[in-house]
Amino acid sequence: MGRILLVDDEPNMRRILASNLRQDQHQISEASGVAEAQRILAANDFDVVITDQKMPDGDGLTVLASAHENDPTLPVILLTAVASIELAVESMRKGAFDFLTKPFQPEVVSATVQRACERTRLLRENILLKDAVVRLEGASEIYGDSSAMQDVRERIGRVAPTHATVLITGETGTGKEVVARAIHRNSPRAAKPFVAVNCAAFTETLLETELFGHEKGAFTGADRQRQGLFEAAHEGTLFLDEAGEMSSAAQAKLLRVLTDGQLLRVGSTRPRRVDVRVLVATHRNLEQRVKEGLFREDLFYRLAVVPIHLPPLRERRDDIAGLAGIFCHQVATELKIPQREMTREAVERLQQYHFPGNLRELKNLIERAYILGSNPQIGADDLPLGRQAEVKNGNGSALASQLAIPLTDSFDLTGVLEKAEKELILRTLNSTRGAQAEAARRMGLSRSALAYKLNKYGIRAAE
Repeated sequence: MGRILLVDDEPNMRRILASNLRQDQHQISEASGVAEAQRILAANDFDVVITDQKMPDGDGLTVLASAHENDPTLPVILLTAVASIELAVESMRKGAFDFLTKPFQPEVVSATVQRACERTRLLRENILLKDAVVRLEGASEIYGDSSAMQDVRERIGRVAPTHATVLITGETGTGKEVVARAIHRNSPRAAKPFVAVNCAAFTETLLETELFGHEKGAFTGADRQRQGLFEAAHEGTLFLDEAGEMSSAAQAKLLRVLTDGQLLRVGSTRPRRVDVRVLVATHRNLEQRVKEGLFREDLFYRLAVVPIHLPPLRERRDDIAGLAGIFCHQVATELKIPQREMTREAVERLQQYHFPGNLRELKNLIERAYILGSNPQIGADDLPLGRQAEVKNGNGSALASQLAIPLTDSFDLTGVLEKAEKELILRTLNSTRGAQAEAARRMGLSRSALAYKLNKYGIRAAE
């Protein structure tokens, strides 16, 4: 069912066409000539235009030009009593959808209009999707038809134009930074800086310096004055990822900034005023950390003005097929290689998987399949989920054997985790041929966070 404009100077022809098309539930408007059609097109939206070629005040090609001036996607079907190859070629060259010769069969017109309406619908849906991508950076990760994802998009739309602080929660890899960037992009601060920092990547002292800056001589090695990220984000947005890991001192300073817009650089007694919108993300339960005395209650309520929770991928399996298609396109674009589709078996395998790494893991799996696979399509065999599935199913032996952890004995958890982290960093750097920016992206770290870990574990380029 579509909105159709009929343009013909013969009333009987308009009446016959309109009667036939109304039987297909189309809404019909009529114009008796070119001038009337131009006025109607300027004031109304249509899905299809059907126009006669020869009329007293002009021709169908003029109607075609006027239609495309108002809407370049609008299909125009030309009718003519005298067919010629030259006219057909000219009309198609100027963008006509089809060219029909009188007299014509009603079923032919009906089928042609139906195809034109379907084309209009698809083109306009595509335009809407592209507009959504422009408005919401990283919109692929905000993709989904579940009620939870619809609520996420609605909240982004409502909170973005305000200056409210937003608390974004969800498991690792669910796209918390993507939501933060979407909020910033749709806010009045969009033209100003968006600064992101992973609070878990810094020690207590380093985080305070990173956020609030320091004065010369504030501590050993502070040989010059340094601006913090709050000042760098002035009039823009500061995104604090994993804010649940902040020390009590950093929490107190953050509370002051949120309360009165003033900060103190480390080693300074002179407050500085900043205008920054703060967006916060964490995979932890901050309310539980408040009860445990690990997070300030007053700061929690200042941060959680507007909460947005991102569901894990395993809770929205129906979205996996669509997300996989989006990531296939993204990866092909990034790698500058032809796009490959996924087989039905591959999609089904993904839908059965637990995805502890959520969206980040899904994209990494597809990227690996592109790099290592050689078939025209990505098949189930290109998605190595077996080892991860053992861990998902509760078989701790697979994970233990990888890390050499004697789970039946006592062991140093911190040491084991640090050893595993160093090994994963080394393997990732090896896979990127030492490219630190790419390695940081694959691991979901900032460049500064990776640099800190390289220094912590003494990892050098030669390794």
